[in-house]
Amino acid sequence: MLEITGLRAGYGPVEVLRGLDMAVAAGEIVAVLGANGVGKTTLNKVLSGVLPARAGAITFDGMRLDRATPAAIVEAGLIHVPEGRRIFPNMSVQENLELGSYRRGRPRRGANLHRVFETFPQLRERARQLAGTLSGGEQQMLAIGRGLMAEPRLLILDEPSLGLSPLLVEEMFALIRRLNAEGLPILLVEQNVVQSLEIASRGFILENGAFALNGPAATLRDDPQLRRVYLGL
Repeated sequence: MLEITGLRAGYGPVEVLRGLDMAVAAGEIVAVLGANGVGKTTLNKVLSGVLPARAGAITFDGMRLDRATPAAIVEAGLIHVPEGRRIFPNMSVQENLELGSYRRGRPRRGANLHRVFETFPQLRERARQLAGTLSGGEQQMLAIGRGLMAEPRLLILDEPSLGLSPLLVEEMFALIRRLNAEGLPILLVEQNVVQSLEIASRGFILENGAFALNGPAATLRDDPQLRRVYLGL
């Protein structure tokens, strides 16, 4: 569904992404893994149209997106749940969710809202509560629920486990697996190497703006270089 070839991007004179090639097929969870500052957020910004690509191509289900506007990318069904949740704290939970269907999914807003509440019963209980008063885990649920309101054809999750307790991290990865089992392709961008590779079909290890390793998740888990650099083994 998503194919990236020769992607380069950066800020001013600084090139951050240095010729990335990767793809996400229908039904897959693909993990992009790496520490802070290696280019993960820059990649997501380019995929979402917020930052222009300097070179290369981004194709989504046969449609070129590397010169598309953020609105056109959302309308195509490539939906990004950003790092840090980025909810609207002074609006209610339900208002935040409804904003998710502003560009896409508006005709089925009621049905999609019901689906999100079925997925996240806590959000139903707090529908009229201000989003800024939710716990960190509930805010992450809200951010993902808002993404689901746009009827994603491919969902980009940027650091969904960041700042969550170990128990909530387990629940978050279980949720990602469940959403994928329902047919939703997911691009998972994470620092959590171990749990990401447990649920992904393939992984890409990003270092200094380039992919240092990539392949089937099971193969990467056993790679000596990955175990030494990221797992300390």
